[in-house]
Amino acid sequence: MFVKRETEQLVESILKSYESCDGMSRVDEDNMINKDIIIEVIERLRRILFPGYFDSGKVRSEYITYYVGEQLEFVQYNLNKQIARALGSGDLCADCPKSALNEKAEKITGAFLKKIPEIREYLYTDVKAAFNGDPAASSTDEIIFSYPGLYAVTVYRIAHELQLLKVPMIPRIMTEHAHSLTGIDIHPGASIGKYFFIDHGTGIVVGETTEIGDNVKIYQGVTLGALSTRKGQELRGVKRHPTIGSNVTIYSETSILGGETVIGDGATIGGNAFIVSSVPAGTRVSVKTPELEYTTGSQGGLWD
Repeated sequence: MFVKRETEQLVESILKSYESCDGMSRVDEDNMINKDIIIEVIERLRRILFPGYFDSGKVRSEYITYYVGEQLEFVQYNLNKQIARALGSGDLCADCPKSALNEKAEKITGAFLKKIPEIREYLYTDVKAAFNGDPAASSTDEIIFSYPGLYAVTVYRIAHELQLLKVPMIPRIMTEHAHSLTGIDIHPGASIGKYFFIDHGTGIVVGETTEIGDNVKIYQGVTLGALSTRKGQELRGVKRHPTIGSNVTIYSETSILGGETVIGDGATIGGNAFIVSSVPAGTRVSVKTPELEYTTGSQGGLWD
């Protein structure tokens, strides 16, 4: 146990670290985002996108108008508040009048909410792609309830619309929350078409400037990444990640890297490939099967 003097000295040393380690504290900050509220906004949006799936009670058709209105009211109020805080946080617009931030946030929130029908349309195709592409799926209900890939894609599609509206931080908070739950890392800046299916999903990385067409299926461990990020912030806004055409399948543990790398329509990329140059449309890429050596028990070997 610390004695009183030791505790006072410890507090003093921690306070000094607040001064020396700039950028790691936000004391007296008015415009701080509430991550817990953002996560709750995601859950309320999922109730709107998939009505009846994520509620504690039955959603009745005769009350559906009231139900949707109630969810929208929560999302609108809280998302507007968090966007205003994001716009005014840190060095982005620290001295901007709150009235101006609130006005801009209201416009952004309104524009986002109008995108909900379109987000549902995309997710409808994603659910269909998952069901049609996975013989282990017994129903679309199973996919909506339990597939981590669909959860990650749902959060991505929400966050992507906010990213397009130039909302700071919140889109990344959303997708990193999904990443922490599913092991699937999709940057909200990526562009992904319809009928997108992530099979299994763990360990997938989709970088910020990735472009993906329609009817694309990717398996666990796939990385759609950059060749190098050594230049750091100098690469901001540069196309660093690959372009994947439509009707492409990418099998597990494959890495496709580089902003100039294009995978043509209809290509199939086998597992464990490492690709840093473009692949023509309709091509099948596979890694040569390694040679296996078999020994009988009488000869001894690795497990003796």
